[in-house]
Amino acid sequence: MTQTTALLDAAPLSTVLDLDAANVLAEMHVPLVAHLVRETMARVPSHVDRDDLRSAGLVALVKASRSYDESRGVAFGAYAASRIRGALLDELRSVDWASRSVRRKSREIEETRNRLASALGQFPDDAAVAQALGINIAEIARCEQDVARAGVSSLDAGSESGEGFALADLVRSNEAGPEASIEMAERLEYLQAAIVELPERLRAVVEGYFLEERPMAELAAELEVTESRISQMRAEALVLLKDALNAALDPELLTPHARPGGVVARRRDAYVAAVAARQVSVRRTTTLRSTALAG
Repeated sequence: MTQTTALLDAAPLSTVLDLDAANVLAEMHVPLVAHLVRETMARVPSHVDRDDLRSAGLVALVKASRSYDESRGVAFGAYAASRIRGALLDELRSVDWASRSVRRKSREIEETRNRLASALGQFPDDAAVAQALGINIAEIARCEQDVARAGVSSLDAGSESGEGFALADLVRSNEAGPEASIEMAERLEYLQAAIVELPERLRAVVEGYFLEERPMAELAAELEVTESRISQMRAEALVLLKDALNAALDPELLTPHARPGGVVARRRDAYVAAVAARQVSVRRTTTLRSTALAG
């Protein structure tokens, strides 16, 4: 028997657990993840998400249960704890906006400050810390700024601490306010009236192209015209719609016609008047309906 063969015979066989046993082992040690996450949360900034850490810890626990080899004589709890702590550190590094070098320098400064405070009996200033580290004061200030910039605050921080407001209250919202919502609703009402009052063929182009999203070729075949003509009709309808909305809501934007007494100008004026009349009628009907329901 060779020396190598003897060593192989003496070595314990690998006893990695099967999948079912590994799952049971992982389930039994879920509280270990909660304990290590709680321990970690006590030492990290408040913006760190507990659920993210817990997820990373649970994944590490499952991986540890499937790679655990009990023949090595190491208790699973100790083995899993090491793997989970490593996963938690990796998760923290992934969400840390400061580089490792910045964090390392920050720890050196803090440790030196604490050591000097114990030796001197008082809190040392930056000049004393810089002298002890062999750096200038500017480097300490720069490191503190880098760490501060890497800090993240919760948008709900204020309300959670009982201060009465949250940072989210100070952030400008992209959602429309009450006045903008009312204005938009009014514009939509006028637009609907303006589409209804369009000449029949122009209305067919607007509804087919914009509302039903039908191809221009299909509309051209239906109206028995060319696609080029559909494009012209679309442009003509858009001009009329724009004029009707501007006349009702933004009169200063209404472009005066080159020939106010001409046929085209009279047609536009008649169309704008018809849109306004329809909108008045719609509002009156809505008001009467609301009054009837309230009564």
